[in-house]
Amino acid sequence: MRRGKGLFNLRSSLMSKYLLIVLSAIVLIPFAFPLVAVILSLSSGPIANPGPSNPYQSASRLEKMWHQEAARLKGASPEDVNAALKRIRSQYGKARMFWVDGGGTLRLALPDNPHLPAKWDASYTVAYMKNAVNGNVFTTIAFIGGSVKSGFMAFQVPRSEMGSSGTGIGARYGTILVSGILLILGLFLFVSLLFFYRIRKRLVRLEGAMTAPSESGIPQPVAVTRTDEIGRLERSFNDMIRQLERSREREAEEEALRRDLVAKLSHDLRTPLTAIRGHAFSLRQEPLSDKAKESLGLIDRKIDSLGRLIDNLFSFTLLSSGKYPYHPQRIDIVRMVRTHLAGWYPAFEQAGFEIDLDLPESSVYWEIDPQWLERVLDNYLQNVLRHAKSGRYVGMIVSDRGGGSIAIADRGPGMTGESDEKGAGIGLSIAALMLKDMKLRSDVRSGPEGTVVFILPE
Repeated sequence: MRRGKGLFNLRSSLMSKYLLIVLSAIVLIPFAFPLVAVILSLSSGPIANPGPSNPYQSASRLEKMWHQEAARLKGASPEDVNAALKRIRSQYGKARMFWVDGGGTLRLALPDNPHLPAKWDASYTVAYMKNAVNGNVFTTIAFIGGSVKSGFMAFQVPRSEMGSSGTGIGARYGTILVSGILLILGLFLFVSLLFFYRIRKRLVRLEGAMTAPSESGIPQPVAVTRTDEIGRLERSFNDMIRQLERSREREAEEEALRRDLVAKLSHDLRTPLTAIRGHAFSLRQEPLSDKAKESLGLIDRKIDSLGRLIDNLFSFTLLSSGKYPYHPQRIDIVRMVRTHLAGWYPAFEQAGFEIDLDLPESSVYWEIDPQWLERVLDNYLQNVLRHAKSGRYVGMIVSDRGGGSIAIADRGPGMTGESDEKGAGIGLSIAALMLKDMKLRSDVRSGPEGTVVFILPE
């Protein structure tokens, strides 16, 4: 099974597909040359037909022909020599020829050449022959009848006309070779670009699915169309989405179960607490010893503590689920802090606290729910009363700078210090959630000499 799966993955692999493209390009190279040859032959005539042979191709043949013609003119008259040159000129139309008699007189030039002198002496003739040996014009000279006395005749043809007729064919085959290579290379590049363009398109589509989450915050699954590496990546992505959805569903179920449990516990615990508080009140009406009265006082304090804990749990559950009533309005926090702290005066005075209140003369307005802010202040002031008794100090300062702020200070042992009534910190969690929903934040500065909590806009 593993072997079959491996072969299947190899066939569907992107690497195998690209290797197939490379091998196809290598195999198609020999077939490209005939294809280009056919195209060139259709556009400019058959390649195999080189046309008529070049009569100027062989220098040795031209030289041999010229000497044979000169030998046949032995004893010929000037008219016969002229006729012979005209006959040869008709066969070699691109050649130039002339002859000079034994007296050094130019008798005929075909075609007419004004640069040739009418009289030739021995020195000029030697210089002319020397210069014509390695020039751009092929020149062969033969004595008429093989005798110097009869004069000489010259045959000239440009060396550019002496190229082989196969040179054009070779050039065309070179064109075919280059064109074939360029054709295969261009086809290979085009197919490669198309191959990688499709890969990039699929990767961009997958990236878009990853970065565009739905309303639930989880990306939508993508359609898997192939079984290659990208297809396996898409399947893994879809599996991850399904796992996230199942995890989100489990979290929602657990959260709903937790909220329901806390709500039921809060309701169920309030009834026995009320009954215990009622019986404690009844016992207080009876004549009791001092120790019994002390025990009843402890019972009352623990009942109050447990009641606050139940209220905090219930409030935290409502806040975390977004069901806690929130009604923002524009309020003056200076007036609110003054009024709210006045309600705490009896409790702090009874505990022997020094109370310090510092308020600005001008009003400071926030767009918040006043009941929420009162709940936050209650939690912080209650913490001061419970955990900072040793400092016997509480201060509230309202500032009108930077949008306003509220500071609550104490001189207790700090947040890291020991406290007999240290709880689970649910009250602070509730305060943090409420401040966040009201677009406020808290900045806590705590040390051995006390704690200051700043409440200010985000």
